[in-house]
Amino acid sequence: MAPSRGPQTLARTLHQTLSNHRGPVHVVRYSKGSAKYVLSGGQDRTVRLWNPDLGTEIKKFEAHGYEVLSIAVSHDNTKFASSGGDRSVFVWDVTAGVTTRRLAGHMSKINAVELNADATVLASGSYDATVRLWDLRAPARAPIQILDEARDAVQTLHVDATTIISGSVDGYVRTYDLRKGELRSDFIGQPVTSVAPSADGTTLLVSTLDSHVRLFDMSSGKLLNDFTGHNHTSYRCRACFGHEEATVICGDEDGRVWAWDLVDAAVFQPNPPPKVHDKVITWTEHHPVDAGEMITASADGTVKVWRQPS
Repeated sequence: MAPSRGPQTLARTLHQTLSNHRGPVHVVRYSKGSAKYVLSGGQDRTVRLWNPDLGTEIKKFEAHGYEVLSIAVSHDNTKFASSGGDRSVFVWDVTAGVTTRRLAGHMSKINAVELNADATVLASGSYDATVRLWDLRAPARAPIQILDEARDAVQTLHVDATTIISGSVDGYVRTYDLRKGELRSDFIGQPVTSVAPSADGTTLLVSTLDSHVRLFDMSSGKLLNDFTGHNHTSYRCRACFGHEEATVICGDEDGRVWAWDLVDAAVFQPNPPPKVHDKVITWTEHHPVDAGEMITASADGTVKVWRQPS
């Protein structure tokens, strides 16, 4: 675990409000690299590309027939994948603004989609309780593998070079080691809404519908820390690491953004934090390189860009 790096502050100053979506926004993701852009998806069936610094919408991607629940951006920002109520994963060309592939096979809505590091493999997790793996280089449209161990909806995924981590409503986090062909199941005991491994892969942050965010040791499955105070019992909320993984951040169902010290799990002041969205905060994501910026998406129809006062 990273050592505590002295007093940390959270980006709590509102920089921009992105409010073009009609209805709830389910997901917002930073672009890769210097992360100068964000992509959001929502109930209105659109994916929107924004400049979060200026607060302007650059492009609107329209092809989904149902709500958009998940977005994954490729390493080079040339394409992204989106999924939701359509039962197909849509792969998009960012510049052209059109879909280049539609991957069909799931029996129900697709809650989560993720790409591997070079965007050759895509993983999708569905309400149908399966994870499907797709080879984006192959002309065939069938999945290369179906992981069907979950007993209820798959809500969240993480993909890296050798492992796939899935979190399900059945209360399990499952870690698939693709190289060894092994599966490890860790029973959390509550519906899992997000999983986020640390950059070095040694720890895993898990949010669940009992208003807990827990930090686990990846190799042993041992509970390292438990973060509480927030209200999270009904909706998919996402917890993430803050800058340099010194903090843990999670938006909750009351519209508040909570932050804790990674090491001692102390809540950052003010406690409770201010209500900054009118409805549940569906997604929270910290800027990948900038210490002083994060984004939140909410069922209130907005995406908000937060910065530390300069």
